[in-house]
Amino acid sequence: MQIRDLTTIEDFRRVVELEMAIWGYTNSDDAVGVPILVVTSKRGGILLGAFDDGEMIGFAYSLPGIKAGRPTQWSHMLGVVPRARDTGLGTELKLAQRRRALAMGLDLIEWTYDPLQALNAHLNFTKLGTVVEEYEVNIYGDSSSPLHKGTPTDRFVAEWWIRKPHVERRLASRTLPPLRATDVFDAPTVNATERAGEWLRCASYDLERTDARLTAEIPMGFGEMMVHEPELALDWRMRTRAIFTGYFERGYRVVDFFLDRRGGRGRYLLSSREVPTE
Repeated sequence: MQIRDLTTIEDFRRVVELEMAIWGYTNSDDAVGVPILVVTSKRGGILLGAFDDGEMIGFAYSLPGIKAGRPTQWSHMLGVVPRARDTGLGTELKLAQRRRALAMGLDLIEWTYDPLQALNAHLNFTKLGTVVEEYEVNIYGDSSSPLHKGTPTDRFVAEWWIRKPHVERRLASRTLPPLRATDVFDAPTVNATERAGEWLRCASYDLERTDARLTAEIPMGFGEMMVHEPELALDWRMRTRAIFTGYFERGYRVVDFFLDRRGGRGRYLLSSREVPTE
């Protein structure tokens, strides 16, 4: 396995091929094309490819950005072919991206991801140590990818403060269960869930809690739910949209995620901004 910077036209074409294959786009307008990859890689972007015996099996792509007057990286895409998933390759690509950003003197990498994708949440929070305080409603509009069809493209904006102590701690222990204060597991849950056949359903939710820490449950398998139970998936989207936008407006942010594979669910930990996260 090799991870290296991508610099040639042939490299960029292979990235576009992977985009079309991984996301299943039927409209090439949804993919980032070769000219944009060329320009951004020459002017502060980070474009990395993962290779197995010469075959590109994954990539990570970020663009230079500005936030509050400070330079950042905006990580637009990370993709891994199906056979290489659940191997840790996504984490290794993020760590390589972090090393490049540190060498640039940067402090922050941001990206969007679907808050209902539990495995992505597990990577972002449990392994990398991100935090979230922005919720974007239908940020990308309609997409030709079958991975996005059926529900609005609502997204969390993940903030990865790559020099922070809590990030260093998560990265140092990412192969071990993370150390957490015991009281975080006692935080009340703002939504009640129940079984609906093989799926989990959000039965109700409460937007009036004032506890310093709260949790919000999501189901595992949301991608499959969008295909097989699209109405239930849309219901999850609208209910969690109300939960996260409501609590963010009241001064909460998401600081952690607990994955329960056996129970087929995950829980976000929301914390009042008055509560330190270090």
